[in-house]
Amino acid sequence: MASGLVGLAGTGGAAALGLAMLRRPRPYLPGSHALLDPRRRDPLGAALRRGYGSASIPVQVGPDGRAQVRGRPLGRVVLRPLLDRARRRGGRVHHGPTPPFGLVLELPAGVPVRDLLGLLHEEVSPHAGLVTRCVSGRVVPGAVTVLVSGGPEVREVLAADPGRHLFADGTFDDVGRDDAPAALVPMVSEHWSWRFGWDGEEPIPAEERYLLHDLVRQAHADGRRVRLFGVPRRTRRIRAACWAELATAGVDLIGDIDLAGLARYLRTARRPRRPVVAAEAP
Repeated sequence: MASGLVGLAGTGGAAALGLAMLRRPRPYLPGSHALLDPRRRDPLGAALRRGYGSASIPVQVGPDGRAQVRGRPLGRVVLRPLLDRARRRGGRVHHGPTPPFGLVLELPAGVPVRDLLGLLHEEVSPHAGLVTRCVSGRVVPGAVTVLVSGGPEVREVLAADPGRHLFADGTFDDVGRDDAPAALVPMVSEHWSWRFGWDGEEPIPAEERYLLHDLVRQAHADGRRVRLFGVPRRTRRIRAACWAELATAGVDLIGDIDLAGLARYLRTARRPRRPVVAAEAP
């Protein structure tokens, strides 16, 4: 019996050690974007432990008129944990010389954009020392850059605020627009299926590969980062093939809900150099 108890104790110790290893924070993971699940009690925790450098989450307007994440206050669920972490780390979400953490707040359809942006401003502005802000067209980086995704109206409302703490998350259609400068729309984001039909089974068609590379090239030339998400969710092999095409094209942030799988891919795959794209399509 004593030996059995010792064996059980050893097994329990090994299990506890294994759990501790899983929960141990990993180093910053460049190129990563977490599509957070608002149903989770701590939607941000798993992404931060894996070293993700940016994340997005849908927000709503609650009965009390405050911004919420699935019925819970946005500040309590996402903003305060993220900013408290940055305070503890001397103004960085992750240790070391990492860029600002990108937090994309996705607005629901059918709500007054101006009113909801006002609510988000109330949530973010008290943390002015930690969030990226724009003062008269000059961007002052912080520990966290808060972007809002919700269409052209978001851009129009934010453009009228000369001292804002929020930025617009745009699309490739914003590239080259005079009314959408990079200081207002620093990132363009799109779902894979909006422009591409490749399902990852066969090699990507040459036309789609050229389009992907050209869109990324144009966005970078315009001073913007690129985020793509929503690759076909079949097997992990197919997702890895899609992730590899995005990385080869120079996509800055690859987004997925498979946080473990994407993190494993980004840590083990060799990030290719950005290719030189021909001036004309083949």
